[in-house]
Amino acid sequence: MSETHGAMIAKFLVAQDRVYPEALHELRAGRKRTHWMWFIFPQMVGLGSSEMARLYALHGAGEALAYAEHPILGARLVECTEAVLLHAPEGVAPRDLNTIFGSPDDKKFISSMTLFARAQPEQRLFRAALSAFNNGHEDARTVALLGA
Repeated sequence: MSETHGAMIAKFLVAQDRVYPEALHELRAGRKRTHWMWFIFPQMVGLGSSEMARLYALHGAGEALAYAEHPILGARLVECTEAVLLHAPEGVAPRDLNTIFGSPDDKKFISSMTLFARAQPEQRLFRAALSAFNNGHEDARTVALLGA
């Protein structure tokens, strides 16, 4: 892992360590109530304008892959995505993302899933989330920022 990725990983670990159990509980319950979206489901740099969005934005597919491959951050990303997918059982209309996350975090989830689906295509979970909650469509702004 590069020194740059090491600093990025450390920043996310510190942020998540304080709130991860509660964030996972909220996702499993189907309603986000506290503030953790930026560092649980990070987005591409250039999408958010708030200080927190800029602080926790990932700078391309390389950083997203480093995040997804980290043994703790990657496992948490999968666990949280699986928790969201609990609200989209097969054969049943999924719960509305706005109900789970509120706005604009519903859109942030789709952009995060797009980023990780592109960065780690062998992990099918992120595509499953896009299929369940966005008719399989990627976030166009994320795709444009990735240059693909």
